[in-house]
Amino acid sequence: MARSLPQLVSSIFLLFLLLLATGMGPRMVAEARMCESASQRFRGICVRSSNCASVCQSEGFADGHCRGFRRRCLCRKQC
Repeated sequence: MARSLPQLVSSIFLLFLLLLATGMGPRMVAEARMCESASQRFRGICVRSSNCASVCQSEGFADGHCRGFRRRCLCRKQC
């Protein structure tokens, strides 16, 4: 009985590796790339990212945030 437990564990591990190698294991989800562009309509210093995001959404982007030393409003969308 003591010898069968290590054989069972190694068999399960081997089966797990086989499933991963054939692609039937857990699916890896790739995150989409995000492209950034400076807002064309936002004026002034970007203090609140929520204001920047609303302006970016009116420009057709998905999101926006304040960034950098000059606090510019950058809009983001999936590439």
